Amino acid sequence: MTLQEMGLRAKEAARVLRTADAGLKNRALQAMADRLRTNTDPILAANAADLEAARQNGMRDALIDRLTLTTDRLVGMANGLLDVAALPDPIGEIIEGYVRPNGMRIQKTRVPLGVIGMIYEARPNVTSDAAGIALKAGNAVILRGGKEALHTNLAVATALRQGLSDVGLPEDAVQLIDKTDRETVREMMRLNEYIDVLIPRGGAGLIRTVVENATVPVIQTGVGNCHVYVDKDADIEMAASVVVNAKASRPSVCNAAETLLVHKAIAESALPVIAKALDKANVRLRCCERSLSLCRDYAACEVADNSDWETEYGDYIMAVKIVDSLDDAIDHIAQYSTHHSEAIITDSHSAAEAFTAAVDSAAVYVNASTRFTDGGEFGMGAEIGISTQKLHARGPMGLRELTSVKYIVFGNGQVR
Repeated sequence: MTLQEMGLRAKEAARVLRTADAGLKNRALQAMADRLRTNTDPILAANAADLEAARQNGMRDALIDRLTLTTDRLVGMANGLLDVAALPDPIGEIIEGYVRPNGMRIQKTRVPLGVIGMIYEARPNVTSDAAGIALKAGNAVILRGGKEALHTNLAVATALRQGLSDVGLPEDAVQLIDKTDRETVREMMRLNEYIDVLIPRGGAGLIRTVVENATVPVIQTGVGNCHVYVDKDADIEMAASVVVNAKASRPSVCNAAETLLVHKAIAESALPVIAKALDKANVRLRCCERSLSLCRDYAACEVADNSDWETEYGDYIMAVKIVDSLDDAIDHIAQYSTHHSEAIITDSHSAAEAFTAAVDSAAVYVNASTRFTDGGEFGMGAEIGISTQKLHARGPMGLRELTSVKYIVFGNGQVR
């Protein structure tokens, strides 16, 4: 099937979804979740084939983790669809309404975007997350995953399409492109006649390619060079706990912290504690010259260079720098951040206020891990991505972020 044919089918499916009521969409999500569970064996078999090929091709362990499905992770994907089903349906919501002096009543009403295109890398859960959240918001979706997850994604998409069919909705509301060549991606990025918005989700290279080459409107997501700043008034034990979680709980994801900044006034007492905790979690450190002397007896360290401050490692590696002040930490973040998620650890209310006001990122935390930047953790159900831009959507993109608006105007014969 050509991309044009897929686009046409997606637009036809989107027309059906536009008027589907919440009950039908929720039944579809429940059926899709059921199909993921009943298709566990073929999905895991397809994933095993992808994992074997990835290992033969020398894929890094952190990326292997992103690619891997287990029974528990598959159950989590199914539960994610049920979580979305339990959320209020945003479609038809009247955002505001008012009456003009001529008697016309104007309603600003939430409506679906239409057809969403997703280009993403080696995380098969994105296939179900994107399909489910797009469906609940009344959208059809065309998915193009990475070649390393092709068999898994095809198996997951097959199950999701079966669920749609089970309740009488068009299977083509969820379509997966089975070609992984670059020319197909370039063609998809220019499918303006059929795709209303394109969402890339993956590494910096993928996102940059889409932003620079797409003619379809793009919502930029996900590159996460995230920071944790330990202020001079921080609780050291809390700092160690938060830093380890932010870095090591799942280092391959975009909300994992990549750089640790520590105020010079607390560095001598805090860095040995934090370095020891990071070492226990198998994290290697890239240290500035001042922090190296405080960390090297407690963790595997090497001297950082300027490239370390701008690197999204996606691995058990963390850059460490001592800063002279809160303002220096904010300046460092301003220079190197990708505007995803940053955190301050402090007992000072004024320092927390200054940090949250000055740091220009989609999510800014006080005394909490950056790992919470996630649609589920924010109460949105499964997310379709983390937007790091400022137009239309920013931060975790839940149901409302996959909608647009329509003005519905009621009159009684007014003319202009």
